[in-house]
Amino acid sequence: MTHAEKIVESMFVNDAFSQWLGIERLRIAPGICDLQMTVRAEMLNGFSIAHGGITYSLADTALAFASNAHGLKCYSVETSISHVKPVAEGDVLTTVVEEKSLSRRIGVYHITVFNQNSEAIAFFRGTVHRSEKSWEIA
Repeated sequence: MTHAEKIVESMFVNDAFSQWLGIERLRIAPGICDLQMTVRAEMLNGFSIAHGGITYSLADTALAFASNAHGLKCYSVETSISHVKPVAEGDVLTTVVEEKSLSRRIGVYHITVFNQNSEAIAFFRGTVHRSEKSWEIA
């Protein structure tokens, strides 16, 4: 297991919400995080489509994993999402992370969430603060 994968594993085992979402980690590397999950009935809103918070949470988790995988503890300072297609029960969602900018203190990421038909269903933007605290992973 790489250092980046060990960091994300450490984060994931303490993240009950991401576990509840059913997130699977497909690929982890510094600045990269491909995640996947399947939308369940209890994730739907009153319109019988996925609650926007589900897609947001998946993308936010990808932001956290991708940014922290560099080895420094990172904290989001600004995020936003655009939902462009509805998401139904049974849809399989996958994230693709683009690290747009990385400096000593700030990281900027764009995350696209796709469905099982390779259709973009949401565009997420996130900015993180990069602390001076390193991940202490054996």
